[in-house]
Amino acid sequence: MTKALLLATTMLVAAPFTAAAQTAAPTTAAQAPVVDTAQQGVLVFEPAFFADSSPNTALDMIARLPGFGFDTGNTDTRGFAGAAGNVLIDGDRPSSKSDGLDGILRRISAASVERIELIRGGAPGIDMQGRSVVANVVLKRTVQIQTVLEANTYVYPDGYLGPLLQASWSRREGENQLEASLSATTDRTDGTGDGYRRRYNAAGALIQNADLDRWDRFRNVRGTAAWQGLAGGGRFKVNGVLGWNQAENSIDTLIRSGAGQNERVENEGDEVEAELGLNWTRPLSERTEIELTGLQRYEVDNDESRSFSGLNRVAFGGEGTAGETIGRAVLRFRQSDRWAFEGGGEAAYNFLDSATTYAENGVSIPLPSASVKVEELRGEVFGQTTWRPSPKLTVEAALRVEVSEISQSGDSDLTETFVYPKPRLQLTWTPIADHQFRFRVEREVGQLDFGDFVASADVDLNQVEGGNPDLEPAKAWTMEAVYERRFWGEGALTFTLIHAEFEDRIDVIPLTGGFEAVGNIGSGTSDVQQVVLTLPLDRLGVPNARLDGRVTFNQTSVTDPLTGEDRPFSGRVEFGCGVSFRQDLRGGRWSYGFEHGCNIDNPVQYRIREVRFIEEEPFVTLFAQWKPREDLTVRVDLGNATDRESRRERFVYSGPRNAAPLSFREERGTRMSPWVFIQLRKTL
Repeated sequence: MTKALLLATTMLVAAPFTAAAQTAAPTTAAQAPVVDTAQQGVLVFEPAFFADSSPNTALDMIARLPGFGFDTGNTDTRGFAGAAGNVLIDGDRPSSKSDGLDGILRRISAASVERIELIRGGAPGIDMQGRSVVANVVLKRTVQIQTVLEANTYVYPDGYLGPLLQASWSRREGENQLEASLSATTDRTDGTGDGYRRRYNAAGALIQNADLDRWDRFRNVRGTAAWQGLAGGGRFKVNGVLGWNQAENSIDTLIRSGAGQNERVENEGDEVEAELGLNWTRPLSERTEIELTGLQRYEVDNDESRSFSGLNRVAFGGEGTAGETIGRAVLRFRQSDRWAFEGGGEAAYNFLDSATTYAENGVSIPLPSASVKVEELRGEVFGQTTWRPSPKLTVEAALRVEVSEISQSGDSDLTETFVYPKPRLQLTWTPIADHQFRFRVEREVGQLDFGDFVASADVDLNQVEGGNPDLEPAKAWTMEAVYERRFWGEGALTFTLIHAEFEDRIDVIPLTGGFEAVGNIGSGTSDVQQVVLTLPLDRLGVPNARLDGRVTFNQTSVTDPLTGEDRPFSGRVEFGCGVSFRQDLRGGRWSYGFEHGCNIDNPVQYRIREVRFIEEEPFVTLFAQWKPREDLTVRVDLGNATDRESRRERFVYSGPRNAAPLSFREERGTRMSPWVFIQLRKTL
């Protein structure tokens, strides 16, 4: 697949770099997106473009955009700005972090969509959220009422069923919208299945052979509600989320030969989360607009882990509460179609109050930073200018300045203040139709994970981590260059190069007392090369079919904190690829296809006393879909069709791996059986 993809990209780039070459093989209006003549970077996809696939939801339509990779954003990021995905709805991002962008788009029917704009490089009045490409879903202004019921279930070879029930209702009429949804499921993950564990001494002799019996279950219930209407001379929206999650798992280790005793590990946890979001947007003049956003999140979770081996008992427990309060204001001014300005600020308060306990054979063992309350007061001011000297060229310059104060109380008392400017410069150039170049230079600053300030444990690996109160965010200067080539109406080819220079890279460091923790290990570099291809197959004799492929190379370098030698980033995949195929028949009444993740590289994790090599066999998923009526969809997915194996190899040392001898080498392999997912969707 990799060779075929590279050959196809070479042939497409070799096509004549002239406008005449673009018209040599015309496509129908239904196949090709419309180019906005005022700004070459905007492609408009009308409903006719998607007609052959008969999509049910706006999410289905987003998945059909050629050359666009859907990103839901990072809801774990503190604050509002950094959590954004790359899809807007009527020019705005949803005012929610807990309600995923994919879930919001899934609740919007395809019949409610007027058009989708693929904005590459910026457009007047559009907040690009710091991204070079976003999709904007424009909704119809007419009355749209919809009720959707879904009855789905996973079916496993041993007869276990994992049901998933969903219901949603919505009413949209211009700016007035009301919607609600409810979902509930109980299922298992790839944490259920058989496996093996083999240990070898430093000389390579087998010293233990064991079987693994893994079991897990999870349950969750989730409800969402949102209202939007006109208020105070503007558009006002309120949204809420309430969810409950519970998970439990166990691993039984049965020794077949060699040293050691049978062992059982149990983990269980539950979580309750709630969110309330407010958003108000009001035009102040014909060219000026103000947007105010408020968000409140709260979460409570409890976790317990236990290990039993002969007479030995290990127990770890943790409970915590976390919350986030955000206020954000943005003022936008569009002087003309050439110039647009944006400025504003965001303030946020975050906290995590966590307590952990650890005991061996009933004897409590104190951990570094076992009981800690972490609080952050963060403020950010930002300004952005977008200049469009011609329809072919867009320049965006932005500066954000972040000030944060992180304080810890409890087992460690410490307050640190960070100030980071984050400039960004982005240029988008479309010299001729269907050829676009994008360039970006940006100073990026990561966020600290509050959980790294608190002690944690993985009893399955006999691993305990202390909390680290001295963490600093990782920083990087990032440079990106993208070339995009559109062809055959629905085809797209993208080359991407990214180089990043890191400071204060976060990894694992040693602590006094024999513990280890997450910490900063110094500077490093990262280089990424990626090729993404969307290939319509109509001209190759397969009507209404599309092949998507991706190849990614990643080279990283950092100095190991123990050995002082150069090595890759911990956990980074150096080569990845994927391919998918879909064909729609009879106007989307029948569809079938597959997805194949062809990653063959093994990420390496570097700890203080061990090195881990992780290998996942490529996954294959097949699907078939039938729409007997416009309001009824039946879909069947066959997942993990190849019954892939997950393997982990550990080199465990008796002390720090730079000085201590190898204690043993462990090989572990697990399998999860194939599964069938049956979906029944009815629209009322």
